[in-house]
Amino acid sequence: MSKQPISTDRAPRALGPYSQAIDTGLFIFASGQLGLDPVSGELAEGVQEQARVALENVTAVLDAAGSSLDQVVKTTVFLQDMNDFAAMNEIYGQFFKEPYPARSAVQVARLPKDALVEIEVIALKK
Repeated sequence: MSKQPISTDRAPRALGPYSQAIDTGLFIFASGQLGLDPVSGELAEGVQEQARVALENVTAVLDAAGSSLDQVVKTTVFLQDMNDFAAMNEIYGQFFKEPYPARSAVQVARLPKDALVEIEVIALKK
C-alpha cells in the first residue's frame, strides 16, 4: 500500500509540514479543516459558520482525493468550547446522511488561528 498526498486550492493550503489529505488507495485521511475561506484566509464568524466552511473545505479535499462525504467513516470534531456542540451539530447534520460516520467530539484548549471548530475525517476512496 502506498500513500499519495492530496492537495486542492479549493480548500486552505496547509499551514505547516503536512498534507491536506493522504490517499492510501483504500482510505483517505484528511487533515483537520478550520472554517477558513480558501481565498481570503479569513476565519468565518461564529461557530456555526466556521463549522459550515470547515465542512465545505473537507468536501473540497475529499473531492480532490476521489471521495465524498458519503464515504466518510469517521470524523473528529475539535471544539474550543463544548458549549458550542449543539450549534456545531446542527450544521454537521446538514452535511452527513445516514448511515452517519462514527464521530468523536472533544474540547481543546486552543485551535490554530484561535478557531472555534476544526473537523478531520477518514473516508473510503470511491
